[in-house]
Amino acid sequence: MPDLTPVTVIGLGPMGQAMARSYLDRGHPTTVFNRTASRADALVAAGAVRAESAAAALAASPIVIISLTHYQAMYDLLGAETDRLAGKILVNLSSDTPSASIKAAAWAAEHGATFLTGGVMVNPPLVGQEGSYVFYSGPSEVVERHRETLAVLGRVNYRGEAPELAQVWYQAMLDLFMTILASTTHAAALLGSAGVPAKDFFPYAEELIGQMPYFMQGMETEISERSYPDPGGNTAMMAAGMEHITDASIEAGIDPGLPAAVRDLYRRAVAAGRGAESSTVLYELIVDPTA
Repeated sequence: MPDLTPVTVIGLGPMGQAMARSYLDRGHPTTVFNRTASRADALVAAGAVRAESAAAALAASPIVIISLTHYQAMYDLLGAETDRLAGKILVNLSSDTPSASIKAAAWAAEHGATFLTGGVMVNPPLVGQEGSYVFYSGPSEVVERHRETLAVLGRVNYRGEAPELAQVWYQAMLDLFMTILASTTHAAALLGSAGVPAKDFFPYAEELIGQMPYFMQGMETEISERSYPDPGGNTAMMAAGMEHITDASIEAGIDPGLPAAVRDLYRRAVAAGRGAESSTVLYELIVDPTA
């Protein structure tokens, strides 16, 4: 028999809506709560129960999924209901800092609740679909006991007991993802300044991004060993390239801030005497901003 543990979803933005619908589709008794009550209308029509208050939302289910803009919103909604937290499993899938996750886990424990940090690694339409996954951290026993329920949202990717670990993983992956999107947009703008339409650019962007695993070969070893041998395209060469990209952006009249930030990292590496090493040496300047 499938595990159809009742769940409550608090926060009905696009992500919360998608999560609640995934639970409904899998047959879980699902309660929903949002300060703007009308956001629950479609879910209620699909079979969810609308909680009229945060207290009712907590009372309805042993597992409470929280999808809000940041952790402070959790305190704003539940801070007056701490006497109802005992025995609950709070699964906070909101984005915030690692330290916010540590603080929230301690707050939950103080009131008798168990806290799981989570980070959903797909956009709302893909929640619960093949290939979706969610980072979790917190008590392993709780994750394993409720793995089937958590897996409704996507593959359970457990990162460890420390509450901040899932948040660190989530932010690190977003760091990579958002930087790729931003640099792709910037490159399109640079070409656009010369009259090249985006439709001509994007096939080349997709091809280059697809080749990135080749260019990343060896980086894991270099960072692990803190050794950065010259692969034939060293940091000094990359630094020169970033100077040109920044200058080209200025000439084109587009915002040079993104390439300039990368240029400045390379400048620091060269100034620190690391120009003959591979560009992975930037890791040293990032982990030690004073270098």
